[in-house]
Amino acid sequence: MTAELEHITIAEAARLIEAKQLSPVELAEAKLALIEGLEGQLDSFVTLMADQAIEKARAAQDEIAAGTYRGPLHGVPLGLKDIYNTAGVLTAAQSRILIDHVPDWDATTTKMLDTAGSVLMGKLTTHEFAHGGPSFDLPWPPARNPWNPEHFTGGSSSGSGAAVAAGLVVGSLGSDTGGSVRIPAALCGIAGLKTTNGLVSRYGVVPNSFTFDTCGPMAWTVEDCAILLQAIAGHDPRDASSARRPVPDYRAALSGDIRGLRLGVLRHFWADNADAETAAAMEASLDVLSGLGAIVEETRVRPPQDYYDVKIVIAETELYATHEKELRTRPGDFGADFLSRAFPACLFRAVDYIQAQRQQRRILSEMRQVYDKYDALVTVGAAAPATRLDAHKMGESWEKPNVTTPFNVTGGPALVLCNGYSAAGLPLSLQIVGRPFDEATVLRIGDAYERATDWRQRRPNLTKGASQVPVTPAEAPTTAPDLDAETTDIVEARVARAGLTLDDGQRARLYAAAPHALAMGRRLRGPRPWEEAPANVFRFPRRL
Repeated sequence: MTAELEHITIAEAARLIEAKQLSPVELAEAKLALIEGLEGQLDSFVTLMADQAIEKARAAQDEIAAGTYRGPLHGVPLGLKDIYNTAGVLTAAQSRILIDHVPDWDATTTKMLDTAGSVLMGKLTTHEFAHGGPSFDLPWPPARNPWNPEHFTGGSSSGSGAAVAAGLVVGSLGSDTGGSVRIPAALCGIAGLKTTNGLVSRYGVVPNSFTFDTCGPMAWTVEDCAILLQAIAGHDPRDASSARRPVPDYRAALSGDIRGLRLGVLRHFWADNADAETAAAMEASLDVLSGLGAIVEETRVRPPQDYYDVKIVIAETELYATHEKELRTRPGDFGADFLSRAFPACLFRAVDYIQAQRQQRRILSEMRQVYDKYDALVTVGAAAPATRLDAHKMGESWEKPNVTTPFNVTGGPALVLCNGYSAAGLPLSLQIVGRPFDEATVLRIGDAYERATDWRQRRPNLTKGASQVPVTPAEAPTTAPDLDAETTDIVEARVARAGLTLDDGQRARLYAAAPHALAMGRRLRGPRPWEEAPANVFRFPRRL
């Protein structure tokens, strides 16, 4: 049965464990054997917790044998992105800054998964502080894509995408601030859900952006994501962003029936920038959804750049504020890719941050009409398959928007799932977006699509014990581009005001991003009525 366990899903494992046809210890041992055979090619783990996993699996096995079954995660091996606090276990966020950080308490979600009886196999690779790109200058190497280890996993929940796709764990929790669950889900061919802001507690999770951070499930199937979400959703008074909302039965919503649902297609998100294979897969996906009885029609929202300006100005300002002291006093302890994103935030002013918040409020208001008309929106999950690791361009995030960030700004759920493969065998993806707190409908649509297609039958083909394919990353730029005198004066004045000391390489990357960062601020300065409040207006807690 060992070969079958390599690619078992959460739902399949739960059924067998509950029926006592599979022991949690047997399953954990099978996963550890697979990790031993494949992890050297993938670098998906920061910390492997082999002994603890077997101990936890044995405890689950004893409980189930004694008649105590906690539910579909009992005895099931999972991973956690290495930004989730785990008591007594390193939580480093892939950074030298936290290289010795061993918390003595669990994140709320870590504790909830433990209460559900799951078996934690280890902490999974991320990008530094859940930010930046694939970096080779950090204490741990970047994760590799199981479909082709020379290619990128997407980020920042990179190890989660790789480990789930390869079967090293059957599910994981990632975080999504601008696409960090959905991008690795798209590029690694799994399902990943960006949850509604406030649905899942962020308490004990290393922050990226206080405005946009969300925690969510990553698994092989949509059904597995529903099972994971059930275990972690709910109000947490320790999280200031946590919402008091009833938690529905997400798995029960997976009826397979989407007849009559109205789906708005955001074709303009991929028509101009997706490659031909991605575009063809999207058109085929729309045919499947129509064939299932959904009412599919094209619609439009703002162009992705509008949302991207809002997200970047707000999120990068918040990230900079979090790390401001270390950016001034020990910048060399960060990776170059993280700095290429963090340093340019010093160019934003308080007025840029407030105008971005006001623009977000306007965007949220505009979405009400969309939610009234459609049960969900459908668009692409990623505009192209995974690129090679050595093709990663540092600082590229400043240059063009992506197709996931808009739905961090709007705040509702967004699900990415596989909708085919390129000629080179790399996954393609579909994104389904819902009304705030309507994860049930989004999951229902995604599950119906999965049932109607056979994409879940295909798995990465890796050879156990094979050597890792060498990759030579592109060199970081060390020469600053020429800027006009006015821009140069602005940049140098704001660097001095921030108290930053930059070496040649850091200044080069800041100068490369500066025109794009400053343009974002300018685009947000349009005329506004005085009474237009920002999205973060003060309000008292419901109970004082």
